[in-house]
Amino acid sequence: MKTRSGYSGLQILLHWATALLVVFNWFYSDGMGRALRVHLDGAASSPPLSMNPDIHVWTGVAVLALVLLRLLLRAVQGMPPAVGDGWIGRTAVWGHRLLYALLLAAPLLGAAAWFGGVKALGDPHELAANALLWVAGAHAAVALWHHYVLHDRVLLRMVRPE
Repeated sequence: MKTRSGYSGLQILLHWATALLVVFNWFYSDGMGRALRVHLDGAASSPPLSMNPDIHVWTGVAVLALVLLRLLLRAVQGMPPAVGDGWIGRTAVWGHRLLYALLLAAPLLGAAAWFGGVKALGDPHELAANALLWVAGAHAAVALWHHYVLHDRVLLRMVRPE
């Protein structure tokens, strides 16, 4: 993998698009458990569903596609090195690995539940999505800490293209 001093404009765009879609989909998930049961059991919904489950499902597919494209771009274009030595650098590397694992797990579990008809994966999907929001929130907090406390350029790498 190549090392570079910052991210490309496309990497930055995909990062923020992924973040927006993940947050949107998390807020738009209310009622998906019932929608999954209706979808898999083929029963009519009574009362009618309060949301359109297709929006949640296809937004999840879009998140998965963006994450796969982001991983491809990381391999082709490279990425900046982790900031900090010792445990701080290792924590950054493992934090990103955890984020990517959850960014893959949540939509894959959701797709397996919805398209594969595996109702039992609905709860693990919800757990992965909730964990993703917590880890992403910690990721954002650490980026703000770097910017406002440490006054380094970590946050700016994901705002201004190299």
